[in-house]
Parts: sequence; structure tokens; C-alpha cells
Amino acid sequence: MPPQWRDPCIPFSTLREPVILRIMQEISYVYILATGFKHLYIGVTTEIEHRILQHKNETYPTSFTARYNVKGLVYLECFAHLDSAIARERQLKRWSRIKKIRLIVAANPTWIDLSQDWGKPIKPFNESDLKPPKSFSGLLS
Repeated sequence: MPPQWRDPCIPFSTLREPVILRIMQEISYVYILATGFKHLYIGVTTEIEHRILQHKNETYPTSFTARYNVKGLVYLECFAHLDSAIARERQLKRWSRIKKIRLIVAANPTWIDLSQDWGKPIKPFNESDLKPPKSFSGLLS
């Protein structure tokens, strides 16, 4: 910073660190896509819905996910900072296959596609649709 622009009341040592103001902090995601137990793909993004749609629509036809039909989102982690997400992605990529599978099974034992309902309309809440649990039905009558 040129000396004529510097505020004399602020010590020069504090001006050496860049000041970054973020109006809105971006959430980052690490995700794992799978085709059953055969192929796994680990990625990182700040736009999860858009990125998963790219994988499912095969936007990049020569990519790994398009070639091997890897489209099921089976694992997802959120991070406040992109550098943390990138570090986690690198960590997961270094793990053994069995360790990755254990991570997925712990969070998603049936390996359902976590994105299968994204973009679909949500049924409005209706209190009359609520029913007591079957285990309590005998107690309430």
C-alpha cells in the first residue's frame, strides 16, 4: 500500500495481512458417488445440486462418472470453508477402498441415492395425514 494511502493511526504491521470481506460465505461439499460397490468417485464443490446434475446428465461425456455410469450420491459432507473441504477430499482419496465403504455404510447403510428427490415438489404439510405410531395405537383407543 503506498504511504500516501495509509492511515497514520493504523500501524503498518497490521496492514500487511490482506483484509478480505465476505458478504456471504459459501458452503463447500465433499461428496461420494457410486455404482453399487463397483465404482466410487469422490469430489468437492460449492454448488452441490448443480454438480450432481452435471454427473447425472453426463455433461462431460468422457469423464470417469460418465464412462462408468457413476451417478448415485451416497455420501455428503458440508464445510464452512473450501480449503477444509479440499483437505477432506484429499484425505478420503488416500483412504483404502474398504475404509471408504465403511464411511458410506455408517452414514447411508442402504446406499440410497441421497439426491433422488432433489428438484421434486414437496407435498404441503397436512395435519390430518398424521397418524399415531403403530406401537401406541392400542394405548390411545
